[in-house]
Amino acid sequence: MATKYSMDDLLQIMARLRAKEGGCPWDVEQTFETIAPYTIEEAYEVDEAIRAGDMEALKDELGDLLFQAVFHAQMAAEEGLFSFSDVVQNVSEKMVRRHPHVFGDADIATADAQVGAWEAQKAKERAKKAASEGRAPSALDGVSISLPALLRAVKLQKRAARVGFDWSETTDVLAKMQEEAAELVAEVHANEPDRARIKDELGDLLFVMANLARHLDVDPEEALRGTNAKFERRFHKIEELLGKKGKSPKESTLEEMDSLWNIAKAEEKAAQ
Repeated sequence: MATKYSMDDLLQIMARLRAKEGGCPWDVEQTFETIAPYTIEEAYEVDEAIRAGDMEALKDELGDLLFQAVFHAQMAAEEGLFSFSDVVQNVSEKMVRRHPHVFGDADIATADAQVGAWEAQKAKERAKKAASEGRAPSALDGVSISLPALLRAVKLQKRAARVGFDWSETTDVLAKMQEEAAELVAEVHANEPDRARIKDELGDLLFVMANLARHLDVDPEEALRGTNAKFERRFHKIEELLGKKGKSPKESTLEEMDSLWNIAKAEEKAAQ
């Protein structure tokens, strides 16, 4: 019969792995900074399991993500900063505080009303944090700099929109997109192209594209993920068709591959 483990067992396993004597050399030498990329990777793998509808994989990936939280908490405990119990206490207090309609006597009847109440509570918390730091609160406080750039752009824009800094019409965003595209084209075709300026203008165009997605109520990450998948399918088709000719992409011309791309595209549309 398999050994049954509890949360306490997992915490003890983590402490043993980090033990200076008899622990795992790799685990012992890790820091918050070296573990952070793995934490992000595990979160993406949770997302991948959900998208695939693979519940067995989700169970496994959630365990890996939980282990990341335990790992960080163990390192913090070793430095006398906080413990895993402190993490549990903090998030429990936060969830109770942000759900007064469940744990208190507030009356919030709909999901939309809850979203509004949630954001209002978070705004209070951000204002309190700003005051403790001796500064005025900003509408952009709390938008993590570690988010993927496209997602962070949308979050920054949403925050600005809440205080009225936003275009009222989607056509205005489209006009701005055309303006930014023209500025990028001008930099690319300059007599002496400036790489820094090109990078800056490209960033401006990507930012306004994220804003357009927000106005169209389209998740830009989801849209780009779909296009990535479409590109992957069609490129695999190119490789398949070339393989039937005994060729590889490296042995083919761009014109030949572009023609096969159009065949793959037509086949996809016919199958829809």
